Amino acid sequence: MRLLTWNIQWGRGMDGRVDLGRVARDLRGMGEFDVICLQEVAVNFPGLAGSDGRDQVAELAALLPGYTPIYAPATDLPDSRGGRKQFGNAIFSRLPVGQVWRHLLPWPVDAGVPSMQRVLLEVVARTEFGPLRVMTTHLEYYSLAQRQAQIDAIRRLHAEACAHARQPRAGEGEAGDSFEVFPRPASALLCGDMNFPARAPERPRLLEPFADGAPAFLDSWSVLHPGEPHAPTVGIHPVDFVAAPACFDFVFLSEDLAPRLAAHGIDARTTASDHQPVWVELV
Repeated sequence: MRLLTWNIQWGRGMDGRVDLGRVARDLRGMGEFDVICLQEVAVNFPGLAGSDGRDQVAELAALLPGYTPIYAPATDLPDSRGGRKQFGNAIFSRLPVGQVWRHLLPWPVDAGVPSMQRVLLEVVARTEFGPLRVMTTHLEYYSLAQRQAQIDAIRRLHAEACAHARQPRAGEGEAGDSFEVFPRPASALLCGDMNFPARAPERPRLLEPFADGAPAFLDSWSVLHPGEPHAPTVGIHPVDFVAAPACFDFVFLSEDLAPRLAAHGIDARTTASDHQPVWVELV
């Protein structure tokens, strides 16, 4: 099972041009992926630099045939024409998808700091080794307090899911009604643009053990490269938000999946975004 995560900056490349066709071509050039997790995907948002306001979820779905698209807008605002403009995260899956959750993350007041609403998108994918929760997010960049609150919320949601896995809820009525029970397993992958560098204190906060015995998160890079500095995912091609190349994009996995982790890769060549894609393979 191969998963890729990428902050595509609404398809805006290092040349300032928005081109989702280029994003799709670069994705195909990296190989075959069962699940693709994308951050900064926009719908009807012409105010973004270089954007003409297209429905990027629909456009990407057409460019990625064979994948089921699932979208979670974090920002959902009125436009000036009576419609809505949205900005968030998307998952495209070639694997069968069970239940889906769209969790809005905490947004505590941090006066004087620019910020936006953030979201965690969670789906259950059916793999050859059983059901697997896949989660993708894009944490706050400017506010440390908000980022910490969002990390704590993700940990609570993971612990809640693991409690459901230990004691599945009861169904009611006929299959197909609103109480139908679908698996929500403890095994999980969490990926995305975390907006903190690998040496920041937010990373060990996310990786802390759980008091109730829920499987802790591990950093996939560190599982395969113990003791080695993280390879950078931003700043390989010059950007204005880091002074030197750094790792902001991660794939974390529940510790029960560590024996299945076979590979971790970063594509340093593409310039289709200001972030680099990261991928993992489980066997």
